[in-house]
Amino acid sequence: MMEKIYGCSLRHLNTFGFDVSARCLIKAHTAQDILQLRDDRDFAHGRRLVMGGGSNLLFTGNFDGYILQPLMQNVDVEDDNAESTLLRVGAGMAWDELVRICVERGWYGLENLSLIPGTVGASPVQNIGAYGAEAKDAIVGVEYVDLDDFAVKRLSREQCRFGYRSSIFKQELRGKAAITQVTFCLSKRPRYNISYGALGEAVKQLGGESLHNVRQAIVATRSSKLPDPAELGNAGSFFKNPFVEKSLADELRKSHPNMPAFASPDGSVKIPAGWLIEQCGLKGARRGCVGVHPKQALVLVNYGGGTGGETLALAREICRTVRDKFGVELELEVNVV
Repeated sequence: MMEKIYGCSLRHLNTFGFDVSARCLIKAHTAQDILQLRDDRDFAHGRRLVMGGGSNLLFTGNFDGYILQPLMQNVDVEDDNAESTLLRVGAGMAWDELVRICVERGWYGLENLSLIPGTVGASPVQNIGAYGAEAKDAIVGVEYVDLDDFAVKRLSREQCRFGYRSSIFKQELRGKAAITQVTFCLSKRPRYNISYGALGEAVKQLGGESLHNVRQAIVATRSSKLPDPAELGNAGSFFKNPFVEKSLADELRKSHPNMPAFASPDGSVKIPAGWLIEQCGLKGARRGCVGVHPKQALVLVNYGGGTGGETLALAREICRTVRDKFGVELELEVNVV
């Protein structure tokens, strides 16, 4: 049954832990709950936001509108054969819980995305990625309610137009779609993607290739570098890794020969944003109650009592400093509200 909570505090619904509120929070447990909102004129014509676990949001103040939170929790096997399993999963399920289930059942494809915060419904929006894998590698379809005409629609992987930390849901359908179900195709044949960084060595130290060992290695690595939002407010990676022209990368290497860089198929070069920020002397920097995490420069944190406005000001300072020093433009990965 749909729930509407007016004047709702969002303090525990955003991983920064900012003390903000919304005019109304709507908890939808089924697609039918969302479809009922077609008759709610305030929702249909007012300011609205679809939210998952609040792990990729930066609230700069109270939200004077309606927040819709899809909470579907189903995990349904749609097809199963010797090669693969087709899994249809509710948007409200915690992402890492889905990964845990897949690993336990011997389904390959999501293990590299272990311990990423947020919900299943958010995974195609952001095309979440880590350790050489992205959600798009396993997603085959996304179901959503169109908030303009209140029709249930489905997009194939190709129609989602996935890109680096992007999708059609962050572009043309931004604010217009409430994702309800995501369908994944997971392999039953052993296949490991452990060539990224030191992941292969970490897996080897745990006893060799297995789904359990890959997950364990990634969980241990992420836990050692990234702060737990339950203990220190943050939204994970705050910036995208920038892709620059090869000519600029070559020029930067002359003065920074140890600069990490990764060639892309389109000829551009990816430079880790964390490295750029660290070279600017901002790793561990603090501005009042917010700052740059001392172990991972990609992560901005709320030490307690901070605000979204302070965090955004710090982010802009970082972008300006990196641009002035390297001529590289950083782009925010979080969604600013």
